[in-house]
Amino acid sequence: MRRSASKNKLIMNTNRRSNISEGYRNLRTNIQFSGWNHKLQVMAVTSTQAGEGKTTTISNLAVAYAHEGKKVLLIDADLRHPSLQGMFNISNRMGLSNLLAYQCTYGEILHQTEIENLSLVTAGPVPPNPTELLSSDRLKEIIAFWKEEYDIILLDTSPVMAVADGLIVSSVSDGVILVVHAGKVKREFIRKTKEKLELAKANILGVVLNNRKYSKSETHQYYYYGLPE
Repeated sequence: MRRSASKNKLIMNTNRRSNISEGYRNLRTNIQFSGWNHKLQVMAVTSTQAGEGKTTTISNLAVAYAHEGKKVLLIDADLRHPSLQGMFNISNRMGLSNLLAYQCTYGEILHQTEIENLSLVTAGPVPPNPTELLSSDRLKEIIAFWKEEYDIILLDTSPVMAVADGLIVSSVSDGVILVVHAGKVKREFIRKTKEKLELAKANILGVVLNNRKYSKSETHQYYYYGLPE
């Protein structure tokens, strides 16, 4: 049941013709247009708080890029509450936390998913010091290494209002996308999240409004907007 439920969230892989899949392709296109004046190779996806759909969003976005023919690496950088292993039914016995702590090699934690062009690195065991691990120069070294191998690197991060981890990961990325659950998060919290990201010198690309109720005349469940001022 768990595997089936996770696979159902990968709508880009199970039903490419759905309205939601089209929404993810539009998101991919909007990101490409937003990077017209600078290269967007490493991108982070975060949220204000837990349960807003950032992992589902980044997973389907990764599949969208892979379907386009890009060589994609999806990394679970949410070291406190990892979840990408469940989305792709891959072991989380060893992952990014081990690599950050010099406990393994790059190849030992790299998984090829069943989706062509899409590789995955899980978060690994939850460490006692996630913020310290992520804030070290080691993370920059790891990203620089994989930038030579992949066209697109996508990082799933911790919610911004919860801990500093998401801000750290966002600051070392070329751009960050904020996922917001419609009707769940107060506008004030979204503003505070934006301010935190700006203070971390993160390049905010925009926001995905998730689970928005839409009329019959509208075609997509996922939208791409600018952030509120």
